[in-house]
Amino acid sequence: MNKRTSIGIKTDDDLNILRDAGKILFDIFEELKCSLKIGITTIELDQVAEGLIKKNQVKPAFKGYRGYPACVCTSINEEVVHGIPKDKAVQSGDILSLDLGIIYKDYYADMAYSVGIGSISEELQRLLIVTEKALMRGIEQVSAGNHLSDISHAVQSYAEDHGFSVVRDFVGHGIGRFLHEEPEIPNFGPPHQGPILKPGMVFCVEPMVNVGDWKTKILDDGWTVVTEDGKASAHFEHMIAVTEKGPKILTVR
Repeated sequence: MNKRTSIGIKTDDDLNILRDAGKILFDIFEELKCSLKIGITTIELDQVAEGLIKKNQVKPAFKGYRGYPACVCTSINEEVVHGIPKDKAVQSGDILSLDLGIIYKDYYADMAYSVGIGSISEELQRLLIVTEKALMRGIEQVSAGNHLSDISHAVQSYAEDHGFSVVRDFVGHGIGRFLHEEPEIPNFGPPHQGPILKPGMVFCVEPMVNVGDWKTKILDDGWTVVTEDGKASAHFEHMIAVTEKGPKILTVR
């Protein structure tokens, strides 16, 4: 992924637009959730997402990005991230990860969540809960004066303490006028390393947590990332601003 090399400090005007973009994206996700049902295909979900993007008068951030063919990334079970929507129906017992981005007034917003379809196993339910809580543990560290790796360490510690592993090959990122800006934010590593967080920085924190080993591979389509051992993976993501009063999640209403 192409990234800008600076760790940008956003102005108040920048942050206001990013807050609005995050709210719009959250609303799109809430409507998209209403379409989730047993038997729907991921390409149908992409069509719904595209309609919601047009309805909200924003642009898709992913479609056409380095050749990606769809508006939303749809990843099922052992698919970690970047799954391409296709004529494949989701079934009861699956977990589905949706990753979606928009462009609003030349600024980007990015968000992901994973959900169980129908009745899922206890193990998969735990995976979803732990991954989302690992995200929140990471977000707690998005505070002025902390180091960047404090986020990474919090995510890894929580996931591994609960018996899961975190993906190494794909990471969170800065965001603003570009979809992927510096710095990269791994979901693993020691604390108290890297840049000091300052008010005005905006990040996407996005744990990808696996039932089995952390290792992944990319399928022949050039996009879909899967676990090497074929075990399930979950993915949650929020866009967060560093403020004087602590972390501010932007992808909420």
